[in-house]
Amino acid sequence: MSQEEVLTLAKQGDPTAIAFLIDQKLSNIGVKARANIQKNNLHLLLEASELPDRQTCVKVIHQGMKALKAPSIDFVNIYGRRLGHTIPEWTEVIELHQPTIYHPAGVGTIWWQPENTDYSQESSTMTLPYLPQKATLHNSEIIQTQLKEEVDSSVVYLNQPTRKKSNLTTTTKLFSPHHIERQSSHKNNKLIWFLASAISIALVPISTLVVNSQTYRLNTIISNIFPLPKISQPNTSVAEFSQSVPATIPTPQTIQNSPIKPTNNQLNLSEVSEFILSSIKSPINPDTRITIKAVGDIIPGTNYPKNKLHPRKQELFRSVKPLLQNADIVFGNFESTLTSYPKSRKRMGSGRVFAFRTPPDYRYLLKDAGFNVLSVANNHSFDFFKQGFEDTITNIQTLGMQAVGKKGEIVYRKVKGVNIAFIAFSNYNYHNSMLDLDSAKKLVQEADEKADIVVISVHAGAEGTRALRVKNKTEYFFGENRGNKVLFAHKLIDEGADLILGHGPHVPRAMEIYQGKLIAYSLGNFMGYRTLSSKGKLGYSLVLELDVNPRGDFVSGKILPVHLNSKGIPYPDKLGRTIKLIRELTKKDFPHTTLEIDVEGKLQVTSQK
Repeated sequence: MSQEEVLTLAKQGDPTAIAFLIDQKLSNIGVKARANIQKNNLHLLLEASELPDRQTCVKVIHQGMKALKAPSIDFVNIYGRRLGHTIPEWTEVIELHQPTIYHPAGVGTIWWQPENTDYSQESSTMTLPYLPQKATLHNSEIIQTQLKEEVDSSVVYLNQPTRKKSNLTTTTKLFSPHHIERQSSHKNNKLIWFLASAISIALVPISTLVVNSQTYRLNTIISNIFPLPKISQPNTSVAEFSQSVPATIPTPQTIQNSPIKPTNNQLNLSEVSEFILSSIKSPINPDTRITIKAVGDIIPGTNYPKNKLHPRKQELFRSVKPLLQNADIVFGNFESTLTSYPKSRKRMGSGRVFAFRTPPDYRYLLKDAGFNVLSVANNHSFDFFKQGFEDTITNIQTLGMQAVGKKGEIVYRKVKGVNIAFIAFSNYNYHNSMLDLDSAKKLVQEADEKADIVVISVHAGAEGTRALRVKNKTEYFFGENRGNKVLFAHKLIDEGADLILGHGPHVPRAMEIYQGKLIAYSLGNFMGYRTLSSKGKLGYSLVLELDVNPRGDFVSGKILPVHLNSKGIPYPDKLGRTIKLIRELTKKDFPHTTLEIDVEGKLQVTSQK
């Protein structure tokens, strides 16, 4: 096949032809390219015996794609890795869209052209790098390139958060044509900076965003997109590797008749596109960490049907207040009401029926303790009818805290430039019901479109020490459907949720990492002054501390153990009983999770089990 035919195929978006041309340009630094395409996304895997230089490779591909102007390609996803390795060590995304003009310092690639090529000042025609017209692919002339060392850091930036289903927004700095330099060089060859007047390209580094638990996903995705021959030694030379690559490019017929067909065990290419594009969120430093501290059920006392309030209410949070400090978000499930409404919707008298009413001025205690987001979606939020529910929300919000739990409502809070959405669920239809998965998914999808991180609070599950274990099936408590928490959590993460905080069983439960996201199935009781039993494991409690990145991926965490005394007041637990309990439950209920909890309560993600 002639070089002209190869160029024609490449302009049409043929991945094999594009890979061959890239091989020509990068062979002088020992890099081989493989390519695949789906749905306007070109995926390029670059390999060499040493890690391919990111700047050089991106510049060459940047310039080449500008020259080709392949209309069928919107994004170019580039992966750089060493031969014999499975995980890319750097990743770049190039977005091809709106017109703009670039300063040459931001382009950085200079192509050598033959002497008879005309580069007059008036010419705006983009010319492909010179290729011998009769060159064969197994004996082609390698195009020499000379790369500028530095790239202008002001070329392209992202300026708006984007989620998995959002369109990318870019900001560019424009330069006029007179800034373009044209130079001459030895042997009558001419150098030219190629500028694309109809294409803008966003270069977005995301390698630092693919961290911890996400690495194994990218590893699996890459290996399925680019199935490579097995290499026995990691330091296999490029020459040896090139023997496994066909010497000539396949004909159009061969390409058409031999598509890469994913097996049942392979991931669709759209998954890697979604994975990468979901990593491109904003100009926020990918090393930014959002620290969240979360606790379970909180009842600071009740004055209904008789007074059970602490005589010195300031003592309630005094011992655990230090554990709640130094966090961006401090979350808890407020399982009472902040109201003075006199009538309860519950008939008292039965040992299994309780109504909790806490004086509205207790909101100051919650604020002083450090809470800024409180769930009010639980089985006690309507103890005093709708009026009590609305009073509770109003009293929480008057101090700048946020209450989440109204049906159909998503609450947003911005931290360090990151927009965080909160949605609260219970198993009741007067809240967002976890039993209505379709509606739950729609809410999460809406939040995922608008926010960078989506946090789910869910109050459900059976109660008591017999309900310590997590089971992937519907739970019942006194005949009431309390939902399948595993199914619920997994489905919502699949739709875009990033963190699941469970409560309701009144005991701590196991934790799990699913798709790089943390699920805490129950945080137990945190405070229940003269209201909640603290016998045995009902008194085991915790402050869950965790860090997430701007995409909501779990980075690290810690269990800060707490124990409730006989009256339901929390204290730091020097014995670490909750750590031991959750470690045991996690190993039993989720033996294959990548979450590891050490004896000190530190949470981290290990390699995939």
